[in-house]
Amino acid sequence: MKRNVLEFIRRGMMACGLGPIILAVLYLILHHRCNLDTLTVEQVSMGIFSISALAFVAGGMNAIYQIERLPLMAAISIHGGILYVSYLITYLLNDWLKWGVLPVLVFSCIFVIGYLVIWVAIYVIIKRNTASLNEKLRQKQHNEEDM
Repeated sequence: MKRNVLEFIRRGMMACGLGPIILAVLYLILHHRCNLDTLTVEQVSMGIFSISALAFVAGGMNAIYQIERLPLMAAISIHGGILYVSYLITYLLNDWLKWGVLPVLVFSCIFVIGYLVIWVAIYVIIKRNTASLNEKLRQKQHNEEDM
């Protein structure tokens, strides 16, 4: 357990340094696309703190896949659930998402679709790589039998 917590903290610390950079890019996009000219000190500070915390959680959560006794679907569900809540709270705290049923519902749909697309892509890549490795093993075994 201690090893998993330390791995969560290590991964989180590596990721949270990127939070302010991501925020700066987001603010630049908002400046150029939405004519966002001024931000208050509170908005900038809240943005930096919340995005750093979000990056820490998102980076650290990948450690959940190293818990071998945890079934993959349980790990994916925990990972997705915690990321969903973390993103939702961050967006609401920063007023990037309006409070209300419809905005949260739209956000939820986009999050679930995005999360599923990423996992389908990961599944396809892993399946293709596994098939390739299995084929190489078969060829190697076949070559050894011929000798």
